Amino acid sequence: MNTIDDIDRRILRELQRDSATPLEELGTRIGLSRNACWRRIKALEAAGVIDRRVALLNPGTLDLGLMVYIQLRTSAHEPGWLEKFSRATNAMPEIMGVYRMTGDLDYLIRARVPDMAGYDRLYQRLIARVPLSDVSASFVMEEIKDTHELPL
Repeated sequence: MNTIDDIDRRILRELQRDSATPLEELGTRIGLSRNACWRRIKALEAAGVIDRRVALLNPGTLDLGLMVYIQLRTSAHEPGWLEKFSRATNAMPEIMGVYRMTGDLDYLIRARVPDMAGYDRLYQRLIARVPLSDVSASFVMEEIKDTHELPL
C-alpha cells in the first residue's frame, strides 16, 4: 500500500472510534459498499496500517482507578541493563507503557493500579528486579483527555 487516500482515512477514523462497527453501517457512513469497505480494511491490515483491533476497558470498573506516571533515572546505560529492565517491565501487567526519554529523565512508565498500596507493591517489585538511581511518581488526579485515536 503506497498511499492512504481520504476514504482510507475516513475508514480509519471510524474504526478508531469503534472497531466493532458492522461493515454495513461503516459502508453507509463512508459511502461505500460493504464489500468495498471490507477490501480496504483488509488492505490496510496487510500493509500494517491497522496493527490490531482491541477492546478498551473501563479501568474504574476493574479496580484499577489510579493511573501513575513513574519517572526513572539510572546510572546504568549498557545493553545488559536495558535488557533486564525490558524483561522486568514487560513481566508486570500493571505497566502499560515504557518510554525511553530525552532530557533529564531516562525512562517514563505509565501504569494502572488499584490505589497507593498497589503502587507501592509495583514499586517494590520494580526496584527488586532492576537497579535504579532515582524513582519518582506522579499520580493522575483527573483524566481530562485520554484517547488512542491518532489524528488523521
